Amino acid sequence: MNGSRSRSRPEYIPAHIPDPSYVRILDTTLRDGEQAPGAAMMAEQKLRIARQLAKLGVDVIEAGFPSASQEDFNGVKMIAEEVGSKYDDDGYVPVIVAMCRCNEKDIRTAWEAVKEAKRPRLLPFIATSPIHMEYKLRKTKEEVLQIARSMVAFARSLGCRDIEFGAEDAARSDREFLYQIFGEVIEAGATTLGIGDTVGITMPFEFGKLIADIKDNTPGIEKAIIAVHCHNDLGHATANTIEATRAGARQLEVTVNGIGERAGNAALEEVVMALRCRGDHLLGGLYTGINTKHILKTSKMVEEYSGMHLQPHKAIVGHNAFLHESGIHQDGLLKHRGTYEILSPEDIGYERSKEANMVLGKLSGRQVLKKRLKELGYELKEDEVKSVFQNFKAMAEKKKRVTDVDLKALVSDQVCDVEPIWKLGGLEVTCGTMNFSSTTIELVTMDGTTHVACSVGKGPVDSAFKAVDLIVKEAVKVLEYSPNTVTEGTDATITIHVVICKENAHSATSTLNENTIYPTFSGSGEGVDVVVSSVEAYLSALNKMLHFKQ
Repeated sequence: MNGSRSRSRPEYIPAHIPDPSYVRILDTTLRDGEQAPGAAMMAEQKLRIARQLAKLGVDVIEAGFPSASQEDFNGVKMIAEEVGSKYDDDGYVPVIVAMCRCNEKDIRTAWEAVKEAKRPRLLPFIATSPIHMEYKLRKTKEEVLQIARSMVAFARSLGCRDIEFGAEDAARSDREFLYQIFGEVIEAGATTLGIGDTVGITMPFEFGKLIADIKDNTPGIEKAIIAVHCHNDLGHATANTIEATRAGARQLEVTVNGIGERAGNAALEEVVMALRCRGDHLLGGLYTGINTKHILKTSKMVEEYSGMHLQPHKAIVGHNAFLHESGIHQDGLLKHRGTYEILSPEDIGYERSKEANMVLGKLSGRQVLKKRLKELGYELKEDEVKSVFQNFKAMAEKKKRVTDVDLKALVSDQVCDVEPIWKLGGLEVTCGTMNFSSTTIELVTMDGTTHVACSVGKGPVDSAFKAVDLIVKEAVKVLEYSPNTVTEGTDATITIHVVICKENAHSATSTLNENTIYPTFSGSGEGVDVVVSSVEAYLSALNKMLHFKQ
């Protein structure tokens, strides 16, 4: 099933993992992830995500909190009956788990929701920290201990043979109390122990020590799997989760894109790829059953359905995660990918294109520019590359990113450094909210002849460009219009960058890969008047196009 891992997924046994190096992944996007403010999803969306999580190969899907509402109950039941009921050719089917509080009503409701799954699990939880027991539960240690033991036994009595006991706020709990309560619930039938850093307070070394202590001091620990559930309030969720695996945790509870309460949870993609990247060399051979080639698709689906948009620099799945702009980095990548890529974009599901991970900007070097121009079909001499590079750097200072259209225009500009055919004589603009904008333009030719035209448009720039077209009488297509403010204030200087080509162009340059590249032409204008600067940029590009045509 999984071409991205060299070892097969071991047989699923609730309280035992046959391969001690295998790490189970529990995804709680549909429960804890949905608790992120504004991330609520519809039942059909949750079902689609659950299907995708099965393709991803997660071991356990926490489908929801059935007692929260009838809609949640129906959603969990639907996922259990569909996603949790189909074995694949390797015998894989995800465990479907329902969360519940430690009371009989919650547990019975949760069991009704998941019992039709091939591998159903219940997750009764209760808080174990002094602050939670005193102020939230208003119960003593002895009362919490008795509730936990009896509710795990009750879940067992319903016929559930896979029970994860969750200790909420375990990270702030008394160690000796944790050893005691975990020992009691294992004896009552718990197969997994959920250790929560519920408020994300621990440092990685602290959390690793907590897991090691629980492993060394809990009676009967060999009869259960240690699971960890880390929140990201201090930005340590992924680090804490990885540290926990080093200390003996073998189920990691994560969410896609790290969404969840407050600052979110440990991110599935970060945890999984950290194990994939460093598992063999640094973590004693730890591995997961995740098919990493489905990570990107899963991330995009969760982003779309939850409305929780990713920051560009988000690790692994952010837009910039595999992009390189620095000239030093790009030069290294051209020589050997391993210089600046510890992971391949293809590993998480990207289809690499020639320019996919090279961003051309003000930090890019000449070799990367030359390589991209060659890919676009331009075989330039060194002096020509040097000239284009100088213009490229000037453009990159004004634009955050230089596109392929810009590059084509820069190459075309090499043949067009001549006296302009048309110059701006003057213009007058009428605009507002009452009607279309109109512009009257006066253009002056090389021999001093003046031409005047007036046109209306959807805005002052649109009407001005149309008035120019009436005079020049060329079918032109504007490919790019980029305004950039250079200074601040109401009298700010603005730079306009325009890229054009001839509409319905039939003549084209030949490229190395036999694609068609139509000549494009760029122009720039600068000043305090947006319309005047725009017209000057447009005329600059037009003059180059007309000379090229001649």
